[in-house]
This record gives sequence, structure tokens and C-alpha cells, in this order.
Amino acid sequence: MSSIAFDIPDEIRALCDGLEDFLKAEVVARHEKHHALLSNGRNTYDENGRYTEEVIGLIREVRMAAAKAGYYNMCVPEDLGGSGLGMLAYYVAWEHAFRICGPHNWMAVYAISHWAFGPSRLLERVTEEARGEILDGMLEGRTSMCFGLSEPGAGSDAAALTTKAVPDGNGWRISGRKIWTTNSPIADYCIIFAQTDPKRAAARKGGISAFLVPTDAPGFEVESIIAMHGAVGGNEAQLVFEDIRVEPSQLVGELHEGFKNAVFGVSMGRIYNSARALGLARWSLELALDYAGTRQAFGKTISEYQGVTFPLAESAMELHGAHLMGLNAAMLLDKGELAIKELSMAKAYAVEVGARAIDRAIQTHGAMGFTNELGLAEAYNTVRVVNVADGTNEILRRTIAHRLLGGDVEL
Repeated sequence: MSSIAFDIPDEIRALCDGLEDFLKAEVVARHEKHHALLSNGRNTYDENGRYTEEVIGLIREVRMAAAKAGYYNMCVPEDLGGSGLGMLAYYVAWEHAFRICGPHNWMAVYAISHWAFGPSRLLERVTEEARGEILDGMLEGRTSMCFGLSEPGAGSDAAALTTKAVPDGNGWRISGRKIWTTNSPIADYCIIFAQTDPKRAAARKGGISAFLVPTDAPGFEVESIIAMHGAVGGNEAQLVFEDIRVEPSQLVGELHEGFKNAVFGVSMGRIYNSARALGLARWSLELALDYAGTRQAFGKTISEYQGVTFPLAESAMELHGAHLMGLNAAMLLDKGELAIKELSMAKAYAVEVGARAIDRAIQTHGAMGFTNELGLAEAYNTVRVVNVADGTNEILRRTIAHRLLGGDVEL
């Protein structure tokens, strides 16, 4: 029985049914087989905090299996070799994946091509020469990429970046640094954003360009891994660029108009993170409901106590609202609308109610809620990070207010 009054297209529902089978066979099964490797950070990461070669190999196996099964490229445009299913399918599939796999089976993030790590509409903006070089490997899941935008002094204010691409003959040389570059420790390519016209950049009138750079290019260095939440490693890194030579064929989109790439990518990121927060929150709510129905206290199951069940009912209300907002934003994007206000609201709300739902699930479980075995604390940490990724909730509120004050008042 569905709580959504309108029909999700049959092809998307069928896709999710197949995706669930795929995730159980190719992701959950790998986590079970390699449990000690993938669930213990001492084994997952090497002495420098990077994924070990064995882990990188398993990640590549998941990507390639997903590509072969048709899920990895399902939302990649048809002109790039994908199925072109659009943002509604992207949202529904990601939400389903996170709800099915939870935080423990974390390689699920490689079952569908993430806009910043693999093929997406972003690659429509690369040159034909670059497309010929990278596209096959990306579509097959053999290779991946990362998105080099944030800098130590330029986070939400991305226009303040200081990495520069200085003209050199018919190309450029890039120098600077990036931070919070997810997937960069294992990526084969990086889209680097750099100043190409400092005066225009200072005036915030363009002047920023994007370049596709192999991560093994001379001058490209993964300086350090950024570990978070007490982990011994991670897949975020600080990057340093020293005089990297790039050719005209490596320019992504228009010269001096690189933020057009960034804005498009961030929109996809907000859809992804809305689905991610909702999926993990629904997973946690279902876990709490199961526990409340079996855990005994004072001669009754704790589901008979309003102090336990009312917070869970509150979560259900909030998550239902977040679900509807996410579906609506995705459908607006598929209609060709920018949906700036709606997408900002959907992402901000999903992250906030998602974190509350996971926190309530932890409380329902008592001390057990903090254990590594359950994974609730890991889910909470993930959603807490999403509060910052692809636009903090404060930035999103600023965007919403700006749209409202500008006359976009339809709700």
C-alpha cells in the first residue's frame, strides 16, 4: 500500500525492484563475504588513511557490475550512452538504495553513477576529444572522477576560490589547492575549478573556468586524507596542484563560465542528498519500529508506551513530508524547471528531519543505539555531514528567502 497519491511510473517502480535484487546480490553479498575488510577501519584503510587496494578493487567491481546490469548509467543522458531516465528516477532509486542497504552496506553508493564521481549530464560539457578519451571507461565503471571546487578559504562562498589557471601557449597551467574533494583518493580524473580572469572573478562576474585533469598528471598531488567522526581514514582529501599543464581539449564548458558546470552539479547533488537523508532515516525508523515491537520493559513491549511511539510517529510525519518535497523537486527538474526554491527546501528539510528521525531511533534503542553493530550512529554521522554538503542549510535558507523576496512565492 502506498502513501503517495500519484503514480510513480511503472518503469521506475520496476527499476527499483530490480535494483533491490542487484544490491542484495552484488553489494550486500560482498559486504558479508568481506565483512572484516569492509566493516573495520583498521582493515579498510592503509597507514595513510586511504582505501586499501583490495577495497578499491571491490568498489570497482560494484561499479562495473552495476554498469553491466544497467543501473549505474540509468540516469546518464542517452547521448552519452546512458538510459536517460531523469531526476525522478535518480531520486527514487537513491532513496530506495539507502533504505535497503542502510549505512553498513556502504558500497551501495557505487551502484548508481553519482554526478560528481561518474558519468552524468556534466560530461555533456566536455570536449569531443576528452569525451572520446574518458567516456567508455566511465560508462563501464572502470574509472571514476571527482569534483574539485571547495578550497580552504572558499566553501559556501565558492566564488572566492584562489586556484589559478594561467595562460601558457594555447593552454594553461594550474596551481592552487582544494579541500573536501570526495572520491579524489581513488579517482582517475578531477574537474578542477580555477580562476582564468582574476578581474572578473574578483567582481564575481565569471572569470572561473573548469578543466578535466587526470589525477596522475604531473603536479597533481593528494596531499592528505581527511578523516572524520573518529575514523582512521576516509575518501575525502586535500589536493595540491603545482603547475599542471592543461590543453584546450581539457576545458569543460565555456571559458570563464565554469560555474555553469558547478550550479548544474550542485542541483543533482541536492537531489541525491535529499534521497540519501530520507533513505537512511526511513531505514532507521523501520529498525526502531521493529525493536519497539519486541523489546520488553516493565512487563510490556515498549511499543505500548507513548513516550516511545509518539516520537516515532513524529518522525513518520516529517519523513512523509520530506518524501513528497523530494519527489516534487525531482519532477519539476524533469519538466525543465530550475526549481531553485523547491530544491533548496527539499534538501534542507530532508536533512533536518532525517537527522531527527535517526536520533529518535537511537533513543528508542537505548544504549544499543550507540553500538557499531546497529549502525545508527554511523547513519546519524552521514546525515549530519549532508547538512553541509552541496550547500549548508543556512545557505539554502538564504536562497529560499532570496527567491521569495524576488517574487517566487508559490508554495
